[in-house]
Amino acid sequence: MHTRNTTVIASAAVVAALLTLTACGGGENPTVGGIGSGAEAGSGTGTDGGPHEGTLENPTKNGGVNGSAPKDGTAFQKLPKAGTMAAAARFINGYTPCDPVSPKPKNGGPSSGPDTKFGPAFSVTETGYCGRRGITTIVLIKDPKAFQTAFKAETDAKSGGNPNQGIVVGQDFAMGSESSDAMSALLRPQAGLLMLNCHPNFNPPSGFRKEPALVKGCVLTDYYED
Repeated sequence: MHTRNTTVIASAAVVAALLTLTACGGGENPTVGGIGSGAEAGSGTGTDGGPHEGTLENPTKNGGVNGSAPKDGTAFQKLPKAGTMAAAARFINGYTPCDPVSPKPKNGGPSSGPDTKFGPAFSVTETGYCGRRGITTIVLIKDPKAFQTAFKAETDAKSGGNPNQGIVVGQDFAMGSESSDAMSALLRPQAGLLMLNCHPNFNPPSGFRKEPALVKGCVLTDYYED
């Protein structure tokens, strides 16, 4: 995608990068990911569980990618859940190139972004970078409601902006990319991710999802326009 005004990161420098990346691009439960509680076939929590972590074969002990998503839950509860950066990257790589994932962007990556920067309120615990045609930034989130609250506050603080942009989210991770193709790929029904949109003027065309998010004034949607 082209750099825009929406992103998310834990430290000032890293957050500015994600804000820049996110302005680019869910459906039912993802077809990738474990089923059941995840305790049936897991490998430890918070560690790299091997090459198939976050997949049907190895959903990880804490649920893996969508390992514990209830079939009759809310739109948020049906989103994929990663547990680790490795699982999140492998899940994303199933729909758009994200291999390997690194704690630092290649070639230094974006060094600046919007004037506003996300801080500790976003509850980001880890950041990773991947992608080939453009940097994709992944963040792991400890408290999703705090993350969404802070994202809404950031959106409210801006004037104008594209009402059809947001950040792609799972239950415990989010991603933004310089590639609009990467963003769009993760909003396809097969992936099962949704975009968090907190813009007051967001009004998607009929037929697109507009589900309640965890905070008032934000929605989860499969509609995105660069």
